[in-house]
Amino acid sequence: MNRIRKGDQVIVIAGADKGKKGEVVRVAGDKVVVQNVHIVKRHTKANPQTGQAGGIVEREAPIHISNVMLLNPVSGKGDRVGFKVLEDGRKLRVFRSSGEAVDA
Repeated sequence: MNRIRKGDQVIVIAGADKGKKGEVVRVAGDKVVVQNVHIVKRHTKANPQTGQAGGIVEREAPIHISNVMLLNPVSGKGDRVGFKVLEDGRKLRVFRSSGEAVDA
């Protein structure tokens, strides 16, 4: 079970985009793609078969998962995430600072 999942609100804690907040669009292994964070320009070749135009495309690049923290909506700051096992055996993500459940 991952500590950060698709749809979570995160804050970047390291790198050129430090302090930016956004929603996780995709999680792939140890990398995450955050909406409107770490925008790179990619030169793409046109592909007439798929109708894709060529040129310079701006898109989000992956960030290592260690460089983002889950955003605690109560405090408005990044917070560490832990797990609590419920009586029925399910695992629940909780904020380490307060012990509250993560809404997701």
